[in-house]
Amino acid sequence: MALLATTAPLARADDALDAGDLWRHLRHHAIATDEQTSLLAPNRPFFVVAPSIGSKPSTGINGGIAGNIAFVTGDPSSTRLSSISGGLKVSEKGQTLSGMKVAMFLPDDRWFVQGDNRFSLTSLDTYGLGDTTSSSDADNLKYNQLRLYETLYRTVAPGLFVGIGLDVNQHSNVRPGTGTEATFDQSAYALYTQQHGFDLLHQTSSGTTASLMFDTRDNAINAQRGWLLSATYRTFFDGFLGGDSSWQEAYFDIRTFRKLTSDGRRRLAFWVLGDFVTGGSVPYFDLPEISGDAYGRSARGYTEGRYRGDSLVYGEIEFRDTVTRNGLLGYVAFVNTTTISGGTSDTHLFESYAPAAGAGLRVLLNKKSRTNLCVDYGFGKQGSRGLYLAIQEAF
Repeated sequence: MALLATTAPLARADDALDAGDLWRHLRHHAIATDEQTSLLAPNRPFFVVAPSIGSKPSTGINGGIAGNIAFVTGDPSSTRLSSISGGLKVSEKGQTLSGMKVAMFLPDDRWFVQGDNRFSLTSLDTYGLGDTTSSSDADNLKYNQLRLYETLYRTVAPGLFVGIGLDVNQHSNVRPGTGTEATFDQSAYALYTQQHGFDLLHQTSSGTTASLMFDTRDNAINAQRGWLLSATYRTFFDGFLGGDSSWQEAYFDIRTFRKLTSDGRRRLAFWVLGDFVTGGSVPYFDLPEISGDAYGRSARGYTEGRYRGDSLVYGEIEFRDTVTRNGLLGYVAFVNTTTISGGTSDTHLFESYAPAAGAGLRVLLNKKSRTNLCVDYGFGKQGSRGLYLAIQEAF
């Protein structure tokens, strides 16, 4: 989901201290006041371009340059904070990753524009369908990915949005990765693709979206309270903008946040999502998968695409707390699980699970937006594990 920041005050407390304040203190510069650092002013965008570093199992350590612009298009009392972010990275696995995400509210929140656009020269370990596959059965594939997901929402009630959109997801130049040339023809990807009549080298899904979203979070970057409920139905068409087949997908995303202390420094976060193929023949890479959410932050403890199938349900609980009274340092502990249907064993939802757990550290980068630097380590079954380094919370 996009970052739906609200117009509610975003500072943690009067004595909150972030990484920028610490840097200014070390340089003996005055710490900026709330008025000086406020982003909630019309026609006063806040723009940042900086080196970026991250990590997750599917890419390893990655680095490059990233930029973000935050702005308000209308009266701050009735218009939420908008953001456009993007970047270009290279990874230790030889991938080139680029993308741009848009979350823009027009004056008085009458309209909301959401975009998820990516272009990558990348690779991924692939497996058979279902959540009972063995970790030793991985086949590494290289491919190019182009994704253009654009949705326009209209406000119909406070916090309630209805949207329509256009989706294009293309995977091209699919080929065996290092060490898998001899087994490519017998890989799970190749067998599935041939069985469903798709081209081994190039697959495209193109279609339209209908969405409903309800958002009462006080801050989407790092919420202390509120709900997010989102439901999306995608219909893809054979021959439309190069689409290779007709199929349908239903997707829902539910998140809620509960304070355990009055100041919100200690709280619980809950996340449930579902992704279901409701009809048609689906290209392999478009099937529901672990870490298939917009920011790839679900199922910490597993690599992206470790489990894939016809339907997926995911749940997570995370405990969040701060170590220092000024909010500069914090930590989280989380547990999650995924259940997937599909595969040669004809696995059904809720028959088997892929659980994971882990913990992480937090450094407050910006007290106005509550943006954290997040360093997490997660463990899953069959020895799966991974380091995750990112900006902003997983959900």
